[in-house]
Amino acid sequence: MAMRKILRELQGREKQMLRLLERFVECESPSHDKAAVDRMGSLAASEWQKRDAKVTLLGRAKRGDHVRAEIFFGEGRPAGQILVLGHLDTVYRMGTIGKMPFRVFGGRAWGPGTFDMKAGIVQALAAVDALQAARATPQKRMVFLWTSDEEMGSETSRVAIESEARRSDAVLVLEPSFGRDGRLKTARKGVSGAEIIVTGRASHAGIDPERGVNAVHELALQIERLIQLNNTKRGITVQATVIEGGTVTNVVPDHARAELDIRYARMADSRTLDRQLRGLKPILKGARVEVRCGSNRPPLERTAAVGRLFHRAQSLMRELGLPLDEAATGGASDGNFTAALGVPTLDGLGAVGAGAHSPSEHIWIRPLSERAALIAGLLATL
Repeated sequence: MAMRKILRELQGREKQMLRLLERFVECESPSHDKAAVDRMGSLAASEWQKRDAKVTLLGRAKRGDHVRAEIFFGEGRPAGQILVLGHLDTVYRMGTIGKMPFRVFGGRAWGPGTFDMKAGIVQALAAVDALQAARATPQKRMVFLWTSDEEMGSETSRVAIESEARRSDAVLVLEPSFGRDGRLKTARKGVSGAEIIVTGRASHAGIDPERGVNAVHELALQIERLIQLNNTKRGITVQATVIEGGTVTNVVPDHARAELDIRYARMADSRTLDRQLRGLKPILKGARVEVRCGSNRPPLERTAAVGRLFHRAQSLMRELGLPLDEAATGGASDGNFTAALGVPTLDGLGAVGAGAHSPSEHIWIRPLSERAALIAGLLATL
């Protein structure tokens, strides 16, 4: 694979890539707005059809449709498959583009969704363009799956993601890279949530407080207990993020609740935390404690197979004379699902930038072609 030739081809397409990114960013696609996400899906689908991909829309009733594009070079459909993952949706409300217009200056492109993660879709399209221009012959078919609800937990897309992953030899996730130097993500924490519901007994806070059981006090004691579950060395965090309780100031509250954000680096720790949460007992006499646990995404653990995939990417970048490093992050992506199935997964292959989910969201322009070249190299050599 002549990586330098691929990079030169892509550098010559930089303006074209930016024009396409502008079209994608200006096609706003908030997760909760099906019509808007479907417009973005149609725009992406049309670009894949221009490249002779077999495009299928996976229809969803309440969320946007997912877009599946399949490409293979040469005669006959190859047996092996590489899955490329990304998402169409963003966290921004409709109309945000009016306050955060797409603009290019200072070597950066700014706008809602540039970094997370519409530039990643542009890079994938450019990578295929470069492979076709170089008459490369990847030995495996490429499946690009663009989902509509990643920012909302991937409730409607998880089945499709896992189904494609089981048929794949490797998964490349085009979520944003880590840091200004564009590190790939070889480990992500798992994410789960829990709700702690406390029931006490109401009474007058001034006349007979001793007759009451203060649910807010019980909840505070439980949170103090939960704080002890944090373990920095093992990558475990337990955070109370939403608190509710009480009615008026002169009534001992009989109800309180807390929502927890729980993150962990190892799947084994998830099971341990679940047991610990379900084992919580009341501290105050007369209080009742209910725990409702729910899992969101398993962790992406850095296995030997993930390490080998990273070193392949690092080797390809070395051919370009460019450094490439790796990182672990507490955030989750759809790559967590595929890695949990045992499929080698490499994340953070998307744009280099900063400010995701904020008014300062942007990408650096120069790495666009470099990252697209890396994607092309992986597709051609895996």
